Amino acid sequence: MGLRLGIDLDGVVADFNRGWTAAYNDAFSGQLEADMVVSWDSPLELTHFGDMDAFWAWARDHGGHSVFRHLEPYPEAAESLREFNRAGHDVVILTAKPDWAVHDTLEWLADHKIPTRDIHFLEDKHTIACDVYLDDAPHQVETIADHRATTATVCRFVRAWNDPVEGSVDVHSWEDFRRLVRQLAEQPGSVRSKVTG
Repeated sequence: MGLRLGIDLDGVVADFNRGWTAAYNDAFSGQLEADMVVSWDSPLELTHFGDMDAFWAWARDHGGHSVFRHLEPYPEAAESLREFNRAGHDVVILTAKPDWAVHDTLEWLADHKIPTRDIHFLEDKHTIACDVYLDDAPHQVETIADHRATTATVCRFVRAWNDPVEGSVDVHSWEDFRRLVRQLAEQPGSVRSKVTG
């Protein structure tokens, strides 16, 4: 029987930092690189924007689309999701996006042939029941672990902008995550945060 895999998009499947830094460089003759993003507050630390409202106002309009429309997937991300689908797992997209980014996100999912019928735009990701969760946002990993670590495997996709979270499993690559999902699928009833990859 397949697993329900709750997958975040930005920072996990879509390379948001590479996308917004490139757009910023084009708009403001900047010299930002994606690897300069080392904290959750990097958009403020690296740019001229005075607050996140100003950053998001800028991110909202890029040639009739938001910055989310032009992101590239991380290597192996889209193919990993298709592999999960072929193996009988349900890919559940859990993404916290502003209302103005919903249509661009749906188009992005279609363009990259992400195999899902289950898409949720919400902040409270823990309210959607899954067997396995994969996220990079520090507050999301912590909240999901607080609510779901006893009934699901909660994975932190290790990035420069997050730290270990009690009750979560560290995942360093899509290969790591595929290996963990295979292990969990072979051990019915053991989908717990205490399983190690």
